[in-house]
Amino acid sequence: MTLAKRIVPCLDVDHGKVVKCINFLNPKQAGDPVEMAQRYSDDGADELVFLDITASHEKRDIMRKYVEGVAKAINIPFTVGGGIRNVLDARLVLCSGADKVSVNTAAVEKPKLITELADVFGRQCVVTAIDAKRNRTPRDGKIMVDTAEGKVWFEVVTYGGRKPTGFDAIAWALEAERLGAGEFLVTSMDRDGTKDGYDIELTRAISERVNVPVIASGGAGIPKHLLDVFTEGKADAALAASIFHYNQYPVPVVKDYLRKMGVTIRP
Repeated sequence: MTLAKRIVPCLDVDHGKVVKCINFLNPKQAGDPVEMAQRYSDDGADELVFLDITASHEKRDIMRKYVEGVAKAINIPFTVGGGIRNVLDARLVLCSGADKVSVNTAAVEKPKLITELADVFGRQCVVTAIDAKRNRTPRDGKIMVDTAEGKVWFEVVTYGGRKPTGFDAIAWALEAERLGAGEFLVTSMDRDGTKDGYDIELTRAISERVNVPVIASGGAGIPKHLLDVFTEGKADAALAASIFHYNQYPVPVVKDYLRKMGVTIRP
């Protein structure tokens, strides 16, 4: 039986307001998180991701009151990330209504956090987010990937796109899966907010190597981009923001298109 592909709107939240960036820079306000979450739930989105995009950089906790507000407004699975540094942080977020937690910076800096979270809450609850940027400079030990622009490797970047780590994103995904990650949220910094389409090579390189679901993120501009990342990128789910936030392509329109193109989509 073919598993249905998932459509996942994303709320990038900065101090209580949904914002949209391009390449992780220059955030512009897009609306109220609770109102937007309810709209997506009513529209038939399969899941929702809520990312407090400045919590790690500012070294503060997630603003739980907004998480609680969103959780009360929706009836679909709900992942929350940003500023989760330990099991207690994760427990507070889950008790605020989240179904899954997403860890990024803290997991890179303390990989055993993934195992700790999986042991306490189950690996199905642990989403490892990977923000990656193309690097064209060959380095020993990196996994080089053939692309239209030549061979590249994908570098993990933390703190909301502010800190290059030198770590290989593909190698990190394999290690994170071994440690207990139950799902990956893979965001292309190069494509984020551009509406030029997902980074197919990045998504496929990770999807083909891991045995847990991969959510593709960064670059959706038209429904065909979601089709491409499902068929060519081998993604299990597609996350998008701009096309949904500004009602360019509402969730039902995207789902109808994908269904007509032969993609198995949930009703």
